Amino acid sequence: MPSFDVVSEINRHELGNALDQTAREVATRFDFKGSGARVEQNELALTLVAPSEFQVRQLLDILKARLARRGIDLAALKVEDVVVSGSEARQAALVREGLDSDFARKVVRLIKESGLRVQAQIQDRQVRVTGKKRDDLQAVIALLRAAKLELPLQYVNFRD
Repeated sequence: MPSFDVVSEINRHELGNALDQTAREVATRFDFKGSGARVEQNELALTLVAPSEFQVRQLLDILKARLARRGIDLAALKVEDVVVSGSEARQAALVREGLDSDFARKVVRLIKESGLRVQAQIQDRQVRVTGKKRDDLQAVIALLRAAKLELPLQYVNFRD
């Protein structure tokens, strides 16, 4: 029976490369010289640190440009508000990976409401879609692409 998996993944190696490029650009830009602006990484949690809110926003623009150039979808980046405390401004950003249970249920509901003759089930942090016809599975992929969901989705493990 044909099947495929709906996942939301990012290339962690490319994320590291984008962060390195951001750090290099910040080190060479005149408006950041001696400011101590940086991007701190803890797994998929990023913290942008700079002396002012304006510089944090510039740092975020640089980071987004590098992520886009490296092929990481910006929809995977969840950015919090800037927090200014004393002589430092911080902004938290989370790189989302995997489908959480609420989002997976939303995907399954969308597939079931479409009326296509397929089954969708949640497996860990992905959704497995199975059906009798390959055309039905391709219609599900087209449906999910057209739905414009808030997370970038990939369709892997397509089996006939």
